[in-house]
Amino acid sequence: MTAACTRWFPGHGVLPMLRVVVCLVALGLLAPSPAQAVEGRFEVRSAALELIDGVYFLDARVQYRLSTQALNALEAGVALTIELQLEVERRRRLLPNQTVATLSQRYQLQYHALSNRYVLRNLNSGEQESFATLFAALNQLGRVVDLPVIDAALLDSESRYQFRLRAVLDTREFPGPLRLLAFWADGWRIESDWFRWRLDD
Repeated sequence: MTAACTRWFPGHGVLPMLRVVVCLVALGLLAPSPAQAVEGRFEVRSAALELIDGVYFLDARVQYRLSTQALNALEAGVALTIELQLEVERRRRLLPNQTVATLSQRYQLQYHALSNRYVLRNLNSGEQESFATLFAALNQLGRVVDLPVIDAALLDSESRYQFRLRAVLDTREFPGPLRLLAFWADGWRIESDWFRWRLDD
């Protein structure tokens, strides 16, 4: 997509950048018409921890709905990076909770036009799967099973802890023009609310 824009409008400076903007709008990656626009939404439906052999493992369910801009970009060959962010907080009575650990699990979703397949890659482990439909890829992405989070020995038995989890569309690795413009476009700012639960729940 942006490679095509760059190929169509080579060069540097303000004028070529404006041409790239026009190209992106034409492809529907910036501002689709109200009739075409679909709002993106991520939602953490559930999350729970299980202690196995001294390690806490996460099971979670996340629902992913991509915006019109994100869908158009994906179909045009742009790889989407989705990040699961988990934080461990020590609960305190008179002070704000203290963050004691963080975990980032990153995934890349890309459409390959030649094979007509959606490839989902775990950027932490390097593992990847391919799917015939976007629905199947997003459904698999939303199933978090047995993800190791933290060693129980790192948690103070005398303290109380809270966990929180959210999903975010990360636009930081987009190609230059798209990354700049995605910063301003509402359709690219997709992230779930924090899902919170206590260790002793």
